[in-house]
Amino acid sequence: MAKFNKKITDTEIRIGEVRFSFPHVFEAYAANEGDEKKFSLMLIIPKKNKEAVKLIQDAIEAAKAAGKSKWGGKTPANLKTPLRDGDEERPDDPSVEGCYFMNANAKRKPGVRVLENGKVNPPLDESDNGEDMYPGAWGAVTINMFAYDARGNKGVAAGLNNVIKTRDDERLDGGRTADQDFEDLDDFDSDLD
Repeated sequence: MAKFNKKITDTEIRIGEVRFSFPHVFEAYAANEGDEKKFSLMLIIPKKNKEAVKLIQDAIEAAKAAGKSKWGGKTPANLKTPLRDGDEERPDDPSVEGCYFMNANAKRKPGVRVLENGKVNPPLDESDNGEDMYPGAWGAVTINMFAYDARGNKGVAAGLNNVIKTRDDERLDGGRTADQDFEDLDDFDSDLD
């Protein structure tokens, strides 16, 4: 895990391996009609990845310090931050058990890659159809923490920069890939004429 975790600037970090959920990295998405569409990804961070958690916490603190000018020179008492405890906030959700989670989003489309056999592959795009970027896949991301003050809400948010998938795992949404559904048809010989 240490290879993936890296401080880039005080507020920008690379963390991994994290598990992906609700990936909207190829097409901008809005959960509610009328909301601005954004590219987004929920990151599930195992608590045992203490180095990544520390990088996130340090970047949040740096964003708080930089954001004081937005908040009248002081940090608000009810400040919202992106890192949340899965065991406390979603005790009945096994996908975040023993993990933290956070949402990262961006107006700009993130770069998306796949790491295979120790090599970073060329960019993925919309034609991927969720075969590589699906809920449950693991990878690393670069994110940037920033302060905001919007419509009475003050806090620190995570901006999504780039994503790399590192390995597969069971899908969190219960879905199956086309490869799984049709793997038994390799060498299929149709007896229909």
